[in-house]
Amino acid sequence: MCEEFVLGNGLRVVTEYIPHFPSVSVGLWIGAGSMYESEAENGLSHFVEHMLFKSTENRTTREIAVEMDAIGGQVNAFTSKECTCYYAKVIAEHLPRAMELLCDLLLNARMDEEEFEKERGVILEEIAMCEDTPEDLVYDLLAEAYFGDHPLARPILGSQQQIASVSREALIEYRRRHYRPDNTVLAIAGDFDEKQFRELAERYLGSWQALGETRMPEPKLEACARVLTKKKDIEQVHMCLAYPGVAQDDDALYPLSVMNNLLGGGMSSRLFQRIREEMGAAYSVYSFPSTYPNCGTLTIYAGTSPELAQKVADEIHRLIGELMEGGVTQEEFSMAKDQLRVSYILGLESSSSRMSSIGRSKLLRGRAVDPKDVIAKIEAVTKEDVERALRETFSKPCSASAVGRDVAGLRLL
Repeated sequence: MCEEFVLGNGLRVVTEYIPHFPSVSVGLWIGAGSMYESEAENGLSHFVEHMLFKSTENRTTREIAVEMDAIGGQVNAFTSKECTCYYAKVIAEHLPRAMELLCDLLLNARMDEEEFEKERGVILEEIAMCEDTPEDLVYDLLAEAYFGDHPLARPILGSQQQIASVSREALIEYRRRHYRPDNTVLAIAGDFDEKQFRELAERYLGSWQALGETRMPEPKLEACARVLTKKKDIEQVHMCLAYPGVAQDDDALYPLSVMNNLLGGGMSSRLFQRIREEMGAAYSVYSFPSTYPNCGTLTIYAGTSPELAQKVADEIHRLIGELMEGGVTQEEFSMAKDQLRVSYILGLESSSSRMSSIGRSKLLRGRAVDPKDVIAKIEAVTKEDVERALRETFSKPCSASAVGRDVAGLRLL
């Protein structure tokens, strides 16, 4: 059962006490991600995340690393399109140290000029690494193809050109506007003392004051029906299709997720069975839904040889047409629905997954999601709901991307 309270400065706190867990996970969720960036700011959410680990008013960069290791467990951060999270997973006795460290990083980062230049180089190498990873690159191209000039089209890391030219002052200004108590959620799950945690939250975060404003971008309702490709001298062709999905807080996500499972969500799915098992044309082929605060996508991915790429693309469209025309069987519907329910339940087995679930949902939806409600909504999905999701998804235009040697002539739409 989740408990919620709000500090005097507007910072929201959500907790879930789970005494049988051997660990506790705590996270600071900030409403700063690539979807909130202007074109000139692209990559700054991720750059700020890096810089917060590069010395504070109280610790050097090395002292931060030493203390992270001394705490044990995990202390880390990540940036997505819709948020940035700083988190720690530790045993209960180390929670005060983990909280103090995370809050020191958040509130007292020096943003030192020398460290800024060093980290610029690190991020440029990270972007280069993505360029050398075709499965990452094809997703960046797909976002650009689908979202067009919408902020969701931009890569989380930013571009080489943007990161090479951004100033430290721009980074500091971006952080000032987005890193605010009213734009932050503190989440915790696992074995912890509730009274002690409230005291820690007040001690380290209660006096935090900041100015700024985060603006939610307009929703992206229709795909840009286009294909973007990139030639790479590699052994495989990596291809993706993206269809319109649903927003994070839309109950239509549950029928869509069941439909995704039977299409390409597992080894028994139609995509896997046909393209890998029967055709032997791909090692990796799958589909998945992505959700954002006001829109979403359903993505299909396949990696195959240049010789079989067109055949695989055609087969994906044929399988979609077959589903649209013939619907789903009762057997595959029941299996896909139970697969979704069980995978969700198994995903609740760690303190970090529970903290992530309540923290992310509180930040992006305004409320912590109750697992019982999610399971009830999965169980309420009918075969007719899934077939409706099929029609609504695949009757709309899609976008596509491909990376490989001979991709310019591929017919993907």
